[in-house]
Amino acid sequence: MKFWDSSALVPLCVEEPSTQAVTHLFSSDPQAAVWWATPVECASALARLERDGSMTDAAATEAFARLAALSAAWIVVEPLDEIREIAQRLLRMHPLRAADALQIAAAWLAAERRPASLTLVTLDERVATAARKEGFQVSVPA
Repeated sequence: MKFWDSSALVPLCVEEPSTQAVTHLFSSDPQAAVWWATPVECASALARLERDGSMTDAAATEAFARLAALSAAWIVVEPLDEIREIAQRLLRMHPLRAADALQIAAAWLAAERRPASLTLVTLDERVATAARKEGFQVSVPA
């Protein structure tokens, strides 16, 4: 099992330069753990692509269908007070956005408080850097 950041899941739903690498990594271990808000973050990214004209209506419909299919099988880390507390600490230690800190905090709980035991998959360099400093194995598919 790997913990997947939203940035690494979007290329599974829509064609991007990293789609092939992300698809290969996901196929090798399709059991994905995600943060509770990940489906919303992915939907936001897809909707932004649709709004700015990067996707046709048909492509957007297909991308949202892929997101729904993927999310049906995810292991979801539910929102807990502990995640909020960890995220607040992460924000003081690393140059992260709030959603990114929540992602890493959720991964920390998914790793049962042993970050070295879990790989975090992300395409976001800030998340990757902070996760490495927190002790996670990090996979950044290229």
